[in-house]
Amino acid sequence: MWFNHGKLERHSLLLLIGIILVISIGGLVEIAPLFFIENTIEKVEGMRPYTPLELEGRDIYIREGCYLCHSQMIRPLKDEVERYGHYSLAAESMYDHPFQWGSKRLGPDLARVGGKYSDSWHRDHLINPRSVVPESIMPPYAFFANRPLDYHNVADKLKALRTAGVPYTDAMITNAKTDLEAQADPFSSDGPKFKKRYGDKVLQRDFDGNPDKITEMDALIAYLQMLGTLVDFSKYHPESGENNR
Repeated sequence: MWFNHGKLERHSLLLLIGIILVISIGGLVEIAPLFFIENTIEKVEGMRPYTPLELEGRDIYIREGCYLCHSQMIRPLKDEVERYGHYSLAAESMYDHPFQWGSKRLGPDLARVGGKYSDSWHRDHLINPRSVVPESIMPPYAFFANRPLDYHNVADKLKALRTAGVPYTDAMITNAKTDLEAQADPFSSDGPKFKKRYGDKVLQRDFDGNPDKITEMDALIAYLQMLGTLVDFSKYHPESGENNR
């Protein structure tokens, strides 16, 4: 059999049939199992949907094209893990529509940037990048600090994302504006209810240093400060995809 391949090579129709047959079998083996699996993403403890303020910050991040220079995916390569932290999990992007993996790195990867720097560092960096990173080629975004955040339709955003599979509850959608305002105000009386909906570990503070108004700076810093902080990797077991309790 192995010595008769010349017949296939000399007859285009037979070769085409052979190609279709091989691709069909390979495709069937690869694709068919997916129809019997409810979800291909591992379940990881700690993952939650974005809060309304974080979601608005993410929209600003996309609007300004930050993903063009900053990726949010750490590959399982030794040099990347040593520099940025634990490699990215599929579950960490399960509520991203679209995901922010990126295709290029002119700046560092941001998958684990949450908690790495203070709010004031992020604020200074966005206003004048070279004030904290002299070699930075990033343009300034000082206008974030002066532009009030427009969140009139944040409840509609949560509702739309729920249709895409993000588990926002009716209470989260109904209280979207209130939760957004509560997260940006550490003294808000709505704080306990906000944390009950999104978890006790959710950040609640004045991110931009200006308590008089909620700005785009508040939203973007809130988004950056939660990136990579939801999963406790000191308890994560890649074999099971679950954390120890």
